[in-house]
Amino acid sequence: MTTMELQASAPVSAPAGMASGLREVLSPTSVVLENEPLARRTTLRVGGRADLWVEPADEPDLSTALRFASDHSLPVMVIGRGSNLLVRDGGIRGLMISLSQPWFGRVQVAGNRLRCGAGARLKTVAVEARRNGLAGLEFLEGIPGSVGGALRMNAGAHGGASFDVVIEVRLLDLQGRPHVVAGQDMQPVYRSCPMLETRVVVEALLEGKPGDPGAIERRMAAFNEKRWASQPAAPSAGCIFKNPAGIPAGQLVDELGLKGARVGGAMVSFEHANFIVTDGHATASDVLELIGQIQRRARAERGIELQTEVRIVGEEAPRA
Repeated sequence: MTTMELQASAPVSAPAGMASGLREVLSPTSVVLENEPLARRTTLRVGGRADLWVEPADEPDLSTALRFASDHSLPVMVIGRGSNLLVRDGGIRGLMISLSQPWFGRVQVAGNRLRCGAGARLKTVAVEARRNGLAGLEFLEGIPGSVGGALRMNAGAHGGASFDVVIEVRLLDLQGRPHVVAGQDMQPVYRSCPMLETRVVVEALLEGKPGDPGAIERRMAAFNEKRWASQPAAPSAGCIFKNPAGIPAGQLVDELGLKGARVGGAMVSFEHANFIVTDGHATASDVLELIGQIQRRARAERGIELQTEVRIVGEEAPRA
């Protein structure tokens, strides 16, 4: 789930030799790659390349990477599982950080609470809660992302939202300094948490309530069945648009007759009209043009300004 762009400064390409300098200050188990294709790192399977791609081994290496970027005036972007993300064809300048190493994927249960790394899969969190008889986190099972991305977007499903179950969040600022903030002080809004635009989630403390494991499992199964019955299996970023007032975005797009509408290798899903799927030959430009067509139709025919829920990041590809 998702991604956060941490510096608002104008994008600057990483100078040559920056990767080797970063490797020197990180532990050997951290991963540093140059010119990394992002189509294979996102669920839409489109987009350009990242100048620098880093997978820190743990929190100290994450802190070091953030300080390195700050010292060298590099823009920073953090990616979760790559859902809810559209990377333009020109790619990402600066440093892209992925919290995909095992240290960030841990889930530890104590009493009614779960301490979860930012890279932990939401499905894993839901399963661990069920195994320990904790209710209230079942809705996470149907969200294809990680804890950090879910908090950045205040992701939700089946009537639940991420911050409904958050006790506190451990963060790093852009200089790599840690902070712990109570969930009630994070000030999330619908499908966003502005505080996390300039901070990186390291871990979150979540809370459930005692429940019958069988009943929890049945609810999770029902959520999972509903998801697969109503959402496409083809590559997508999840829901493209936020729901406008008065009507679900998918229903609106369906009523506009746009199911199956196509630009290049991108198409509005027949299963769910708020999903755009790709066929392996799509470009980010195809997806963006299709989004624009839908927005123009909604404005012209219904007077509705559709806002994107998917995060659109990166640079336009140079013109041929």
